Amino acid sequence: MITRGVAADYRRIEFESQATTCDAWLFSPTVSASDAVPVVVMAHGFGGTKDSGLEPFARRLAAAGVAVFAFDYRGFGASGGEPRQRVSMADQIEDYRAAILAAARQPGVDPERIVLWGVSQAGGHVLTVAADRSDVCAVIAMVPMVNGLSAGRLALTYLGAGALARSTAAGVRSALAQRFGRTATMMPLVGKPGERAALTAEGYYESYLAQAGPTWRNEVDAAVGLELGGYRADRRVEDISAPVLVQVADFDRVAPPFATMKAACKARAQVRHYPCDHFDLFAGNS
Repeated sequence: MITRGVAADYRRIEFESQATTCDAWLFSPTVSASDAVPVVVMAHGFGGTKDSGLEPFARRLAAAGVAVFAFDYRGFGASGGEPRQRVSMADQIEDYRAAILAAARQPGVDPERIVLWGVSQAGGHVLTVAADRSDVCAVIAMVPMVNGLSAGRLALTYLGAGALARSTAAGVRSALAQRFGRTATMMPLVGKPGERAALTAEGYYESYLAQAGPTWRNEVDAAVGLELGGYRADRRVEDISAPVLVQVADFDRVAPPFATMKAACKARAQVRHYPCDHFDLFAGNS
């Protein structure tokens, strides 16, 4: 299988998460190793797919001598699952746990040296998943979204009350429709300023599409907005025993840097600051 921007030197893996088949790529270390190696379990952020910008990170990590297990959440990308394009925080966290089990079973991998890597929404997920796990040896959270309420306040600054109210109304309609067996209300994941979309800050449309892979779809169930408000990836960071690296974009318009720093302090994390916005750490967007 060859996809845009991805050389065919990974191995495709399928694994089960709550009776749904999820799709992953396993990148082997590009340097020889006589012993079992750590494995990085990697996932994308809000509405992202593994073919949308994760490959350069996976290849750099593989070049450093570790295996990388990059996967799609159920309902997204090459993974199975219905409904499609619905972001469920609880389901994604369970998918992450299932991916850890699958990655630990791969030949040449040390199951007691799991590294969790996540960007944006997944950067929050890894902080949740890592709590109270002895098999996790490191956590990397890149521009993590850790507090939904703080993110909402930041969005209010950039989008205005009217746009947020319209998004909330669409979310309520979608949730009610699905409760009564009707079709969900979909909205674009990313759009240009003034358009109806989940992310509309200036430059975000161009930045997201610059990394979008062939399985990515520019739509998401509008009901996700109702779940984001209560999202708290910072609740159990004090229970992470592994070393944590938090990468902060100082001008982030998605994941509030102040909330990220508070979580990093609670997690006793190493912190790296970058003078850029949320998507600028991806290849080609700097």
